[in-house]
Amino acid sequence: MDREELKTMLLGFMEKGLLDNIIDMFKHDESLYPLIIDMAGDERMRVRLGGAALAEELMELRPELLISLIPGIGSLLSNPDPVIRGDGAYLLSIIRHEDALPYLLEAKDDENKDVKEIVKEAIDSIMSFGIIEGKDRGKT
Repeated sequence: MDREELKTMLLGFMEKGLLDNIIDMFKHDESLYPLIIDMAGDERMRVRLGGAALAEELMELRPELLISLIPGIGSLLSNPDPVIRGDGAYLLSIIRHEDALPYLLEAKDDENKDVKEIVKEAIDSIMSFGIIEGKDRGKT
């Protein structure tokens, strides 16, 4: 199975609500982590929500792998669809790492008020988390 077929299959599983199965797959295959970016940028709400739930679960296991995805997730903040931009900002707030701040700060004046609010909350979350936890959390 090539990478595109695997992506189609996993995103289809996510749409069907098979989150637990996907979590198990990600636990056993770190090469799948970049697919979280595809989930966050998917047009299907259930896939995006599942991607966020997956990221929350995986932050407990391998935060450094999610931190490595910040540039790809950050690129979602320039997507033409405000829903995708908001979901990208939310995903960065889940990761709560200072490397996400440049992407969020660039998006802080988003034209969409909902996205603007999510970006602000993400920035606040990262800033307060850094103060509480220390700046070296999850550094790679």
